[in-house]
Amino acid sequence: MEIKPQPAKGVPFLASAAAAPVPADAALRPATLAEFAGQAKTIERLRVMVGAAKRRGEALNHILLSGPPGLGKTTLAFILGHELGKSVRVTSGPVIEKAGDLAGLLTSLEAGDILFIDEIHRLPKTVEEYLYSAMEDFRLDIMIDQGPNARSVRLTIPRFTLVGATTRSGMLSAPLRSRFTLQSRLDYYDKTVLTGIVQRSCKLLGVEIDAGGEKEIAARARGTPRVANNLIHFVRDFAQERAGGKITHPVAAAALELLEIDAAGLDEMDKRMLRAIGENYGGGPVGMGTIAVAVGEETETLEEVHEPFLIQEGYLQRTPQGRVLTPKGYAAISLTPPRSPQAELL
Repeated sequence: MEIKPQPAKGVPFLASAAAAPVPADAALRPATLAEFAGQAKTIERLRVMVGAAKRRGEALNHILLSGPPGLGKTTLAFILGHELGKSVRVTSGPVIEKAGDLAGLLTSLEAGDILFIDEIHRLPKTVEEYLYSAMEDFRLDIMIDQGPNARSVRLTIPRFTLVGATTRSGMLSAPLRSRFTLQSRLDYYDKTVLTGIVQRSCKLLGVEIDAGGEKEIAARARGTPRVANNLIHFVRDFAQERAGGKITHPVAAAALELLEIDAAGLDEMDKRMLRAIGENYGGGPVGMGTIAVAVGEETETLEEVHEPFLIQEGYLQRTPQGRVLTPKGYAAISLTPPRSPQAELL
């Protein structure tokens, strides 16, 4: 039986899915390095560091994890805490507005605990400078009062581990980046690994799904586990409402078409970006700020959620002059690439 989806317009599902995890997804997170699928090089590096730290009985050295959202940076921080038997304190760069906020976080830690700072590139510059001595010397020099009454108070803090996560590693200052012992980038997952993640998540959620359904969700999840888990929730709802509860290949395809996510994982915003470049600006080069105005979306969202996938999959090319549509990008929006001046001379 063919299942025909009802049309939907302008659903920013992938952007919202990649931006923040669903609370229910906490139960889907792997608890150990052995359970974590993919990112083999990063996992092997962490195994070495964790094993050595446990052997010496010392705190783990500071770690910086970078890469697009939804690939497992927060999950790895909790795994490190579980592997070491230590607590993990979670915060984010924009939340820490002044040195007192940082002091409160650090003084509440026990020896060996992990402080996880998400979006660490968004730390205020003044707070970042206080973090240098905390990371290196495990102390904080806090200024109290102002003017003639100003004085410095030195706080000694326990040896802790800072795990920083960033989607834009280029925005980190060189002094901060150099203080991390390990700097590791997480890349998009291939479809085979992602299929295994979909299978595991469905089993934990008690979702009935066949191999075709698993592969279809994995193929459209943009190489991102968080997106895959969000898709599973929607496809499960679709299957229960319109297909008897079981997720098969046709059911998954129909559900994802309802979300306007095509077989290549492109959503409506991806295609709007490609069309804006191809139709409005002759294929580029064009700046991301201009593209953001053309499609009615924030520049940061396009740069962090949409652009990395489009570049890695070969739909866009980033040049010093701006973004340029590739032949694959033209094909995705059913446009013919313009002939190059060299070809016209032949």
